[in-house]
Amino acid sequence: MKAVITVVGRDSVGIIAKVSAICAEKNANIVDISQSVMKEYFAMIMVADIDMLSIPFTEFVDLLAQFGKERGLDCRVMHEDVFNSMHRI
Repeated sequence: MKAVITVVGRDSVGIIAKVSAICAEKNANIVDISQSVMKEYFAMIMVADIDMLSIPFTEFVDLLAQFGKERGLDCRVMHEDVFNSMHRI
């Protein structure tokens, strides 16, 4: 299974590195990433394989949300099933 991770907020050094480090630490394998910086704003969409996640998915969601909150970023994790269901016509 996969998860879609989004991060939006003011740009700063190391956002991708820090999110990637959390993913690696919890055994979520990043399979795709897109990021953009528009003036001072940062936006990223990351797809991660969560089949081997070392903690429950809900804890992973909370961990990344807390990371974002501490840095003034909006960081969300959505399970692939929810994402796909939301975007079906």
